[in-house]
Amino acid sequence: MSTPATVPDVTLRPAVPDDSGELFTLQRAAFVDEAQTFGDPFTVALTESLERIHTLLGDPDTLVVCAVAGPRPVGAVRLRTLGTGAVLSRLAVAPDLRGRGIARRLLEEAERRARGLETAPASLTLSAGAHDAALMRLFRSLGFAETSRERLAEHLVMAHMRKELR
Repeated sequence: MSTPATVPDVTLRPAVPDDSGELFTLQRAAFVDEAQTFGDPFTVALTESLERIHTLLGDPDTLVVCAVAGPRPVGAVRLRTLGTGAVLSRLAVAPDLRGRGIARRLLEEAERRARGLETAPASLTLSAGAHDAALMRLFRSLGFAETSRERLAEHLVMAHMRKELR
């Protein structure tokens, strides 16, 4: 079995408020399978409003790194600074382009940008469904270590992870 090729024509850039509509659509497409897995169409990623995304894109404490192929946003991740740390969230890749290295590139770019902030965070944290072995491997390969697990429902366990930057 061959490994899918990377997508060389993907550009990474900070998202701006004008991207909110396309990122709203991307987020819904990227998280619908997770909602189906958990039998819960009301996950936070699917119920977040367009207005909330637009507001976050204008927030100086929030950076959204966007992966764009041509005119199409194909991935995104949020980095929100909180005190001496930063939280990564809403890692989303278009379903038809998964497995091509876009998530890795987004996470690496978010970390690079975090390290370049005037007040660089001491650590990055994230939470993800512990059931997704491939995603857990990706996070571990990037230096994240699991700090705890939290059972949110009988079928849902979240893994909380951290990476020290200093």
